[in-house]
Amino acid sequence: QVQAVESGGGLVQAGDSLRLSCRVSGRIFTTYGLGWFRRAPGKELEFVGGVTWSNNSTYYGDAVKGRFTVSRDYAKSTVCLQMNSLNTDDTAVYYCAARTHTILSRDRRHYGGWGQGTQVTVAS
Repeated sequence: QVQAVESGGGLVQAGDSLRLSCRVSGRIFTTYGLGWFRRAPGKELEFVGGVTWSNNSTYYGDAVKGRFTVSRDYAKSTVCLQMNSLNTDDTAVYYCAARTHTILSRDRRHYGGWGQGTQVTVAS
């Protein structure tokens, strides 16, 4: 069993940056990486970015490519999501979860141990 816990959300202004953290515990060796997702008000769950444990390769959703960066902090056993140049469209609840599939999946069905989510609100 794997469990993820997010932290770091808050209220920021458009153009600001924010850093989210995800701490993963449990049987991490049974998973292949970690992914970040978000759900904006009235919208479907959207893939944001992810990292693969074996080689630290990262991959991103089209909406955040070039602005968001996923990285690992080995000392703290966390995965961070650095979000730059935020805009109002980035307002959402952000979730992290462990990837249970070998491929670089953007499908929520390939993730487990979901956290409770952290709210990010970007004001104009």
